[in-house]
Amino acid sequence: METRKLGSTGPTVSALGLGTMGMSDLYGPADETESISTIHAALDAGISLLDTGDFYGMGHNEMLIGRALHERDRDDVNISVKFGGLRDPDLGWRGIDGRPEAVRNFLAYSLRRLGTDHIDVYRLTRVDPNVPIEETIGAIAEQVEKGHVRHIGLSEVGADSIRRAHAVHPISDLQIEYSLISRGIEAEILPTVRELGIGVTAYGVLARGLLSGRWTADRELTPGDFRNTVPRFSGDNLTANLRLVESLREVAQARGATVAQVAIAWVLAQGTDIVPLVGARQRDRLAESLGALDLKLTPEDLAAIERAVPAGSAAGTRYATPYMTHLDSER
Repeated sequence: METRKLGSTGPTVSALGLGTMGMSDLYGPADETESISTIHAALDAGISLLDTGDFYGMGHNEMLIGRALHERDRDDVNISVKFGGLRDPDLGWRGIDGRPEAVRNFLAYSLRRLGTDHIDVYRLTRVDPNVPIEETIGAIAEQVEKGHVRHIGLSEVGADSIRRAHAVHPISDLQIEYSLISRGIEAEILPTVRELGIGVTAYGVLARGLLSGRWTADRELTPGDFRNTVPRFSGDNLTANLRLVESLREVAQARGATVAQVAIAWVLAQGTDIVPLVGARQRDRLAESLGALDLKLTPEDLAAIERAVPAGSAAGTRYATPYMTHLDSER
């Protein structure tokens, strides 16, 4: 397995990470036995970075990872945890809590659910508009000193917030959506993290399934699948986005690859400081994603991909309007 370092101060991890959110939340029902088997298959293939959030399934995802890692060598795995997302019993979203006291509380629960004495990368899921980011980072830094956290990351923050956070404590990586149809970080955010020696863990590299090559216009989503609210998956937006996928399919077929593999390989090719997170919930999808590591894109391939899916060509925003307002990275 190829490895990459998360920034100048972060851990060395596998070139692909496994995002586990869909095993517990937001994408409809998942098979728990298959989820654990998929995590095991990822570890056996050399994936050493598992990404979760303490609010994924209200703790279920962390407990799932804890069970999957039972009798595995903890030192072989880097666990990245997002915290701060507030939920309610009706599965709704109640905002963000980045207060120092909340940091300590969230961390205590995560350590217990994961069955570990430390978290490798700990990050606030979204900037709390009511708490200066310096206070949140300072509170995590205290836990670094105590050994409960190894590295501090960021999630969906803009250039100014990145600089403010990094001034308090070295930041290992920024987790942010980055794919062929979500390229907003290229203008200001990516240059900023590279200037500061901060890595990127890219989520949504398959655009939540749009770039999987399997999405169809008539696909019916299950109740509770949050893609029901995402503008890119509805109406004329979906039609336009699927046309982009078909153009990308032509490039993939010319290379004997799948659409998903080309989409992942494109993110891998954007720099060795970027680690794509793949959200496979099943072993066959994981195996397909791993195939992207063997797909080395040539300059001609990259030019063809750019023609197929030009920057800014996606129709619709990546979240519904209310949730876009929570993204410091979009301000």
